[in-house]
Amino acid sequence: MKKTINIAVSGLNAIDSPGPGISVIRGLRDATSFDVRIIGLSYESLEPGIYMHDVVDKTYQVPYPTAGTEALMARLEYIHEKEHLDVIIPNFDAELYSFMKLEGELKKMGIHMFLPTMQQFEERHKVNLPEFGKKYDILVPDSKNIFGTNELYTLTNEFTYPMVIKGKYYDAGIAYNVEQAKSYFNKLSAKWGLPIVVQQFVHGTEYNVTGLGDGNGNTIAAVPMRKQYITDKGKAWGGISIDDKKMLEITHNFVSKTKWRGGFELELMKGQDNHYYLMEINPRMPAWIYLAVGVGQNIPEALVNLALGEKVEPFKDYIKGKMFVRYAWDMIVDIEEFQAISTIGEL
Repeated sequence: MKKTINIAVSGLNAIDSPGPGISVIRGLRDATSFDVRIIGLSYESLEPGIYMHDVVDKTYQVPYPTAGTEALMARLEYIHEKEHLDVIIPNFDAELYSFMKLEGELKKMGIHMFLPTMQQFEERHKVNLPEFGKKYDILVPDSKNIFGTNELYTLTNEFTYPMVIKGKYYDAGIAYNVEQAKSYFNKLSAKWGLPIVVQQFVHGTEYNVTGLGDGNGNTIAAVPMRKQYITDKGKAWGGISIDDKKMLEITHNFVSKTKWRGGFELELMKGQDNHYYLMEINPRMPAWIYLAVGVGQNIPEALVNLALGEKVEPFKDYIKGKMFVRYAWDMIVDIEEFQAISTIGEL
């Protein structure tokens, strides 16, 4: 009989800009090396994953990252007492900092994670991406951090419109003039704080690679895909796995030189000059991670085994030409369930 592992997973907001949680859980439930009991970690009462009882066994609300690590630790101690957690997989950029700070304490309790180091997390940040590109020999579009709308008026000395205006953690917009740039600046700074990142727009085709590094410079998994359908928020609503040696070369170079630990997503743009430009590095598995599972590389399963100290052999291949198409459907939920998660914080 396979052992059953209790795994807590965040990112249950399967909305138009979905978190990775549901896709990660689907991968875990497809695992061949273990069985799972899934504990959902939610931030809001209307995250759809809370009510998907065939996907999530039990859900607990956790405090927002702004509440600090002490509040999070107290809540995790309570959940661990009830559920005997073996592994936690955080899936939001904004929460990773807190979980990384608690990794040592949680390990003493018998709770394992497989996250990037603090240095890896900080240096790949959007605001540090130009320096990151120079350090690791990866092409990155020109970008600049700004702290006030007055700086937008002098940007044309260094950039040309259109420009990409990016939030510190999430969200971005393409500005074709200074008024649009100001609008995005105000919206994104109010939501995510400062600085705002201004990046030179690259005309081309969007690609992504998701993968897994073992922390020693070895690439355990890597699956590239081309976006087929993109939402107005820039999220992939459909994509196809592709055979692209150059993208895999960039990925292996990234993992080897940074000794990346954990899951990741590289957002790339293939410019009109046929060069790939690194637009962002997401330090966790993406919402489309189930495509990797579907083409033969179960990254969530491999990540859990690495977290538990198991030896994991690198995946050698994947199926090319497989598509994912995301969809939405309406769940019918009893109001008592909503009230329970809202008041008691458990369901």
